[in-house]
Amino acid sequence: MPSTETPLLTSLRSPRVVAARRLAKRNQRTKERRFLAEGPQAVREAVAFGRLPDSADHAVVEVYVTPEAAERHAGIVEEALAEGLPVLTATDEVIADICDTVTPQGIVALCRFIDTPFAEVLRARPKLVAVLAHVRDPGNAGTVLRTADAAGADAVVLTDASVDLYNPKAVRASVGSLFHLPVAVGVPIEEAVAQLRAAGVRVLAADGAGERDLDQELDEGTLGAPGAWVFGNEAWGLPEETRALADEVVRVPIHGHAESLNLATAAAVCLYASARAQRSPGGCRVNA
Repeated sequence: MPSTETPLLTSLRSPRVVAARRLAKRNQRTKERRFLAEGPQAVREAVAFGRLPDSADHAVVEVYVTPEAAERHAGIVEEALAEGLPVLTATDEVIADICDTVTPQGIVALCRFIDTPFAEVLRARPKLVAVLAHVRDPGNAGTVLRTADAAGADAVVLTDASVDLYNPKAVRASVGSLFHLPVAVGVPIEEAVAQLRAAGVRVLAADGAGERDLDQELDEGTLGAPGAWVFGNEAWGLPEETRALADEVVRVPIHGHAESLNLATAAAVCLYASARAQRSPGGCRVNA
C-alpha cells in the first residue's frame, strides 16, 4: 500500500495535478523532459527500468494510484516503494483528469525522458534496427516499437519528421516496450541512414513500390546480415528521396487480393523476417 505520509490527492487544482495535466502538450513535455505512462503494464515496466544511465535519478519521478487500483496492483506499488519512489494516492477524478484515456486504469507514473542518443545506439553495434521516417500517427509508432521489441530488435530510431515518442497514445500503444529497448529520437533520416551504413548495417526501405520483394531477400539469404528497416508514412509511404538513400527498396509481396498492408503489419512481417534470418545458420546472431 502507498505510504500514509502523503495525503490523498483530491483537488484538480493541486500543483502536482496541474503539472501532470500540462504534460498532455508536446512543448511542455519537451521543456520538462517528462511524460506520463498510464496503466499497470506501463507503470510496471517504468519502475523496473530503474535508474537512468550515468545518473542517480530513477526513470520514474512518482506514481499516482487510486486506493482501489493500489489494492488491485499491490505488486507494482510494493516494487515502487521498494525502489524508494513516492507513491501518491489520488481520487478517480484526479487520475481521470491527468490521463489521456477515456477509461483510466487507476495508476499512472510520472517519468523522465529515457531516449538514447543515436551515437550510443551505434556504439552497441546493432544487428536489427527499426527506423520510423515520417510516421505521424502515435498509435502506429507505439505499435511498431512494441513489434520491434517482440522481434528482438536492438533499437528503434524516430526521425525528426516523425511523431513525438512521448505522445500519450504512442506510450500507451507500446504497452511497456518503450522501457525495453533503446530508442533514439529526432535524428534526420539522412544522418540515420549514413551512420547506420557506416556501422556496417544494411539499410532496407520498406515500400510497396520496391523492385525487390521480401521473398527474394529471404531466398537469397541477404536478411541474415545486420540490417535496418526504414518505415514510412501511413498514408503515402516513403518519399523518393528517402527511398534513394537505402541500399534496397523492398516490398512485402501481396499473394492475395488485398491492396496493401498497414504500417504496423508490414513492419511486423519485415522485422520478423530479419529476426528469423539472423538466427538461422549463417545469420549474424549465430556467428557473433
